[in-house]
Amino acid sequence: MSLAIITICLLAVLLPSSHSGKLLVFPHDGSHWVNMLVLVQELHSLGHSVTVIRAADSWYISEKSPHYNAVSVDIAGGANEDFYRIFVSEVIRIQRSDRSAWARFNLDLELRDKFFELHRKIGEMITHIFENKDLMKSFRDAKYDAVLTDPANGGGVMLAHYLGLPLVFNARWTVHGEAHFAIAPSPLSYVPLPPSELTDRMTFFERVKNVIFYTMRMYLYKQVVGPHYSALASRYFGPDVDYFSLFQAADIWLMRVDYVFEFPRPTMPNVVYIGGFQCKPAKPLPEDLEEFVQSSGDHGLIIMSLGTLIGELPHDLADEIAAAFAKLPQRVIWRYKGERPATLGNNTLLVDWMPQNDLLGHPKIKLFVGHGGTNGIYEAIYHGVPIVGIPIVFDQADNLSRMRAKGAAKVLDISDLDEDIFLKTIQDVLTEPSYSMNMQRLSGLHRDTPVKPLDNALFWIEFVMRHKGAAHLRTESYRMPWYSYYSVDVILFLLTIALLVLFFAIKVLSSCFRLCCKRKVKSD
Repeated sequence: MSLAIITICLLAVLLPSSHSGKLLVFPHDGSHWVNMLVLVQELHSLGHSVTVIRAADSWYISEKSPHYNAVSVDIAGGANEDFYRIFVSEVIRIQRSDRSAWARFNLDLELRDKFFELHRKIGEMITHIFENKDLMKSFRDAKYDAVLTDPANGGGVMLAHYLGLPLVFNARWTVHGEAHFAIAPSPLSYVPLPPSELTDRMTFFERVKNVIFYTMRMYLYKQVVGPHYSALASRYFGPDVDYFSLFQAADIWLMRVDYVFEFPRPTMPNVVYIGGFQCKPAKPLPEDLEEFVQSSGDHGLIIMSLGTLIGELPHDLADEIAAAFAKLPQRVIWRYKGERPATLGNNTLLVDWMPQNDLLGHPKIKLFVGHGGTNGIYEAIYHGVPIVGIPIVFDQADNLSRMRAKGAAKVLDISDLDEDIFLKTIQDVLTEPSYSMNMQRLSGLHRDTPVKPLDNALFWIEFVMRHKGAAHLRTESYRMPWYSYYSVDVILFLLTIALLVLFFAIKVLSSCFRLCCKRKVKSD
């Protein structure tokens, strides 16, 4: 057989199995984009054409990339790095000095107002897109196969429904909080609502707390996001359309969760678990870092990073942390952009950026000091590195409480943190074998899967693109009114029937009794 015929046969076999599709991506800015970018890069490597929508003032999302085509919408998107940095600084100040309930309440109000403003700007951005006829025509002409979005904002949800495209979520949160609560049965008796810091083994009063926390949070979420997305849904989809039902109609939920981190709970067929999908084997370190790490000898390495929002700390707090590090025999690499602490020891290297995944996968790593972001936690789980957590804002304390419950972390309150407490906590985790053993066990469980989380995510995105959705996996329960969902109407109906039967039974018995009494009187 000639080479040409062999080539044609190979192409005939391979080409039908490949599907180069078109994907429209509406991401959530900030650290959420770090996760989304991993999927975008992998989809591009598989031959798919990816278009990413970004705001003109985007914080993280680059306008030019070899992995995607960017559509920049000439309007502010609401993500503002300066606000978050100032806000985090204010949180730290209040936690360390003014710990009154009034100060914390005002901080919560400020955060609520900021998220209200963020979703208002997202709404304006969506309106701007929908009213731009040329842009919408280009979207329709492109014939996208699906929309991939992060439901932490509603932009991608609205766009997918407006264009009539299948919808895939890259999610842990929606605009109404933790994503499971949007679609899966969530009994509050054993499913804690993040960020309550509760576990799946609650006492009676913890269950009371969970119910109250859930009620208050759901009310808050609806107050913050409802006005904006309700207006959009009414304007573009009809006055009777509930905006959150558009979220619940998503075809596939790629959930950034793994049950070595999450507590067991009910789920649904269209939920696909991809927790830790961004994790990967460590690559060799740059020469200068490798030399520093190797100089640790048998004592090993500690790394510290508090994420992108917390580049620096109050000077006195940084001095306390640096002084504690200086007393350790280990080498320390600390991602820190603030002024060099006066107490910094020779064993500590300050860096503006570090290859965190590669350091966590280094043979000499002993401990990870982090703020409790899920990216860092999953990288620590993947590489089996115990954690000392210093949560600051958002869901960080709740994330770390889960690792503490699994015996893989100790958590510090920043309001109590000083040199002695910090040093003792680090030494406790380093010298108590259970922390490392528990994290190694979690790492083994996390890695022991038939399909890698990233491959699983890519398969289901392509599945939706091939089949134009996944309606057969999606429950229609979200279309039911609450009284039908909880069978309140059925219970009332059956109760009414039972009462009617009881009523007629009593009437019949009463009539029989009176009849018997009359006969007895006559016979006497």
